[in-house]
Amino acid sequence: MSEDSWALSVDNQEASTPAMQMDFSKKVDRMRGLRKPPTDLNSNIWLEKDESEDWRGDTDKVNLAEQSLLNKIIRRSLVRNRNQVEVLQRDPTSPLYSVKTFEELRLKPELLNGVYSMGFNRPSRIQENALPMMLAQPPQNLIAQSQSGTGKTAAFSLAVLSHVNPANKWTQCLCIAPTYELALQIGQVIEQMGKFCPDVKLSYAIRGNRMQRGVKVQEQIVIGTPGTVLDWCTKLKAIDPKKITMFVLDEADVMIGTQGHRDQSIRIHRQLSQDCQMLLFSATFEDSVWSFAEQVVPDPNIIRLKREEETLDTIKQFYVLCKDKEDKFVALCNLYGSLTVAQAMIFCRTRKMAAWLSAHLSVEGHQVALLSGEMTVEQRATVIERFREGKEKVLVTTNVCSRGIDVEQVSLVVNFDMPVDMDGNADNETYLHRIGRTGRFGRRGFAVNMVDSKHSMDIIHQIEMHFNRRITILDTNNLEEMDEKLG
Repeated sequence: MSEDSWALSVDNQEASTPAMQMDFSKKVDRMRGLRKPPTDLNSNIWLEKDESEDWRGDTDKVNLAEQSLLNKIIRRSLVRNRNQVEVLQRDPTSPLYSVKTFEELRLKPELLNGVYSMGFNRPSRIQENALPMMLAQPPQNLIAQSQSGTGKTAAFSLAVLSHVNPANKWTQCLCIAPTYELALQIGQVIEQMGKFCPDVKLSYAIRGNRMQRGVKVQEQIVIGTPGTVLDWCTKLKAIDPKKITMFVLDEADVMIGTQGHRDQSIRIHRQLSQDCQMLLFSATFEDSVWSFAEQVVPDPNIIRLKREEETLDTIKQFYVLCKDKEDKFVALCNLYGSLTVAQAMIFCRTRKMAAWLSAHLSVEGHQVALLSGEMTVEQRATVIERFREGKEKVLVTTNVCSRGIDVEQVSLVVNFDMPVDMDGNADNETYLHRIGRTGRFGRRGFAVNMVDSKHSMDIIHQIEMHFNRRITILDTNNLEEMDEKLG
């Protein structure tokens, strides 16, 4: 599409009917009045037109470790995951076992009590397949893909607690995580699940927990970050790596994205005995994660999620042609007025744009929450909890909220800015995660993309090609069309 035909298509869309044109003109006039910021808006938020960000702008970067920690904090119970799992066994001739109850695992009574005390009534989908492999004798190695909230941490915690011999006062199970906070989260799960196992002890190899050189760790389970764990094994000789019989590497995708952690993890792995059981978990399985996993987990069983694209079946996808951010705002107001929206999530590329949009939505009388990367994890968790409880109906956010937040009442997702990668191409994975916040649990949802340039139209075409699905144009100034398409 040429620039001329782009402008023509926008103009044609706006000139639907005289009545619509008149109503649109009034709204545009009102929006043009916003060229001078209203008195109740912070003038620092206002962007003059020549300051508007394009796709090369200062995007709000996602910190994977913070995102994982946020998901662990806000998910107090298992999410209902519709994904099917794909199991690739190390020995294809071996029978494939899965379990539907925890009793089938023949756990020690004190461990079964710990599982039930945590509110687990039956295994989640990942647990059904992973637990028999993790508890098998002789031990089997495992690489598993599992998102936060699917019971993955509880699964390997159960395996760790089942594995240790309380009579042996040395480290037998070693678990590493990419950050101090994530290590503490894992430890809390193990402590809670093992509360009926008083003879099983846990130690944290994290910053601030100092060990004296030559003093051996007597706790059977050690959880820590790669740098501190490596020090405990090599410099301080507090752990004998050859006595470790189970090694768990959690959040592998976060781990390899953190400076130095990949090499430290490999150095720890090289000190372990060849018959040590290896368990590796990752939310994503990109090529870099696979390469890393192959280095540390020999002859693995593999459990991975099938592609999540079936979630698109319950989501109607549209795009709206706009001229600028004010035009987008008008379209958003029209859209919100035409839909019966329980709750909505609106994604912006930058913190500045998110702040501008949330301020203007508030002026329009919407209950708006703002979520962006400068907030602490705890502050973000509080905002998300308020949104879940329905205290705000609209959540304006950057990419920090694109993954893993399940709110059943979300019926509308708006890409105020289209998601792009560093090269300006469509970020298909982020798009999927964004619009996947609606249409959840079998409910119908709507995803609306704001298109304000030839470049963002190209992004729409790339997304259509990638997912092999058509995204329909929507005229938000034509009430009859919106009723027909959104009905």
